[in-house]
Parts: sequence; C-alpha cells; structure tokens
Amino acid sequence: MQILAISKPRNVEEIRLLYNHHQLRARVFSDRLGWEVDVIGDYKSDCFDALEPTYILAVSDDGQVVGCARLLPAQGSTMLADVFPSLLPSGGLRAHTGMIESSRFCVDTTIEEGRGGGKIHEATLTMFAGIVEWSIAHRFTEIVTVTDLRFERILARVGWPLQRLGEPKEIGATMAVAGILPANRDTWLNLRHANYRSNIIHPF
Repeated sequence: MQILAISKPRNVEEIRLLYNHHQLRARVFSDRLGWEVDVIGDYKSDCFDALEPTYILAVSDDGQVVGCARLLPAQGSTMLADVFPSLLPSGGLRAHTGMIESSRFCVDTTIEEGRGGGKIHEATLTMFAGIVEWSIAHRFTEIVTVTDLRFERILARVGWPLQRLGEPKEIGATMAVAGILPANRDTWLNLRHANYRSNIIHPF
C-alpha cells in the first residue's frame, strides 16, 4: 500500500486513480453511511472539487484506491466555513497560512490488504501519515477537519487527538465536531507504520 498525492493529474494512470477515488467516496458516503450527498452513477463529487485541491490517496498493491482525503488551504473556501459553520465558535475559523482543511476522508476497511491483527486498519493509518507528511512538506502546521464522534475516538486511540473548536452538534444522522490536528515530524513518525510508503517529497 502506498500514499500518492495528486493535484492536477499528469497522466492517464492518475486520471484513473482520481476517478477511482470518486467511486470510493460514493460507496462510503452514500452507500455505506447513507449520507445525503450528490452521486451521479457511481461517482461522488461536489463544488469543492473544482477548487484545485490536492488529493491524498492510499493505493493498494493491485492499484486500487482504498483511502482518500481532499486538502484545501483553510484561508480559502472550505467545507467547514461554508457548509458547517454551525460547528465553529462565534469567532469563526481564524484560518492562517499554515492551516489546511482535510475533507471527504474515507477508507475501504473491507479490503484484506493491511487488515492484520491490529484494531485500526492499516489503510487508515496510512492515510493519517500521508496527510501529515504532505502537510509538513508544504509548510502546513495545522489540519482542520469535520468528523464524527466515532472517528474522533479513533484519532485519540492512535495518538493524534483532535483539538475541538466547539461542541458536537447533530447534523443529519451524525454527531459532528470540528477540530484541529497537529502536523509535525513527531506526529508523522508516530503514525507511520512499518509498511508505509509514499511518493511525497519532504525536507526530512
């Protein structure tokens, strides 16, 4: 399993991987979680995909996208500020140049590769480490995100606790919470597992 970071696809293979990632989002958010998201056929996208984000993808040994997340600078248009402002304190997000938003994080935990004997699927840990590694490489120090309480517990379990920006609120069928995660070398080393591989060029 390997982490790839793709902004603008450079070849046919990267186009295929990005399409594969939109299919994974449809399967997870619409089919499995039952969220009210726009899906056309087997393809999930939204207006934030038009803002030239960077996609972090976990790709299995057989070339399938098994995990993904979308990264956008927090000083621009973000899901948290534009879609979920009710999760923010009265002062708003207070974004800065060192803050990136991670959204549409999902992992296919049904795959056998990386299942192992641990409580957390290797694909999930791979995605965590990949997001942090890319953030460090691009001089981001904080990652802001919206998640649910179950996933917040997973973050705490792996030693990457969420610093809440406000109290959890019910959004649809989910108890959602917004928070900040650190992006630094110690966090990356803690999250990185023995099989971790990536194509991200970083300064350390």
